[in-house]
Amino acid sequence: MFEQEEQFCPECDALATPDAGVSRRNFIKAVGGTAVTLGALQAVPHAASVAIGQQPAAAQPGGNAKPAEALVRELYSGLSDEQKRNAVYPWNHGATASQPATRLRFYNAAAMGNGKTVGDIYTPAQQDLIERILRSIASDDAGMRQLTRNGTYDGSQSLRRCGVYIFGDPTGNQQFCWLFTGHHLTVRCDGNSEPDTAFGGPMYYGHSPDGYSQRNCFNYQTRSVRTLFDALNGAQQTRALRNVGQNEPGELLPSVQFRTEQRGLPIGDMTADQRRLVEDVMRTVLSPYRREDADEAMDLIRRNGGMDRIHIAFYRDANEADARRWDFWRLEGPGFVWNYRVLPHVHTYVNIALRPPQQQGT
Repeated sequence: MFEQEEQFCPECDALATPDAGVSRRNFIKAVGGTAVTLGALQAVPHAASVAIGQQPAAAQPGGNAKPAEALVRELYSGLSDEQKRNAVYPWNHGATASQPATRLRFYNAAAMGNGKTVGDIYTPAQQDLIERILRSIASDDAGMRQLTRNGTYDGSQSLRRCGVYIFGDPTGNQQFCWLFTGHHLTVRCDGNSEPDTAFGGPMYYGHSPDGYSQRNCFNYQTRSVRTLFDALNGAQQTRALRNVGQNEPGELLPSVQFRTEQRGLPIGDMTADQRRLVEDVMRTVLSPYRREDADEAMDLIRRNGGMDRIHIAFYRDANEADARRWDFWRLEGPGFVWNYRVLPHVHTYVNIALRPPQQQGT
């Protein structure tokens, strides 16, 4: 069983427990159109100056000579037997009839076995290589600043206090998953070992400041969605607004489950100008990640029916007078969830996968 480090915020406690994962069996259900196409999103802009919440700048050429998968293989090849005992696990480690494999769970802190972190297991040279792998799954230096929360790794405070481990065997053409965990972060590199699944499985990111604050690295994403909300007419806003309460998605399992009934406003019911703003939102939320991962996410949306079948909803406390101040907002459709909590600080859960054929008509 994997143990977690001490947590940094009370509402993150559930995520930090070793068994707080979400089974892929619960992911593959839902419904979804084609306002946003892959071609429309080929030039994904990348986040720049995120420390003060500015809008992402244009993409710059990547600086990594090797893709992330090659760097993972390099890391694996240099591990000693002792390091492998602490950092390498079977592909389906931890999977039971009621629990997902360890590699597919969310984590909110270093998730190393025996409580060991990057600093406990890896040499300084290997830590540099780990940083290069993380940089390689980011879009560019600006994307890396977001994944690392401006180099602070949020409550983890340093790379050494994060967790990195490998499932399977990255040599040859075998299945593998490189998993990076820390405070408000779960990301992967798996060389497409997880078929028809974006980002290698459900992803989690966040930042401790209030999501409406410009101190939050992801504030520009909140502002992009606010621009879309402001462009909706009164009737559309009424359809999109929902009160936080029972039977609504929130944290953990409900936040990433694919539902057969989407709530809120369908993208297909928007005007052409409004759909272009949805394209802006999609570019914005995908901007921290490398091109191939963003392209795969959009291809899965297309294969599930397209953006026209995705809904957007804005969830707020029933006593909140400001219609533009939501607790969280959510894009969801067939095989697609982007659940972004704004208050009291940012927690975002992402799950994108191809629905089973029997669910394509729901």
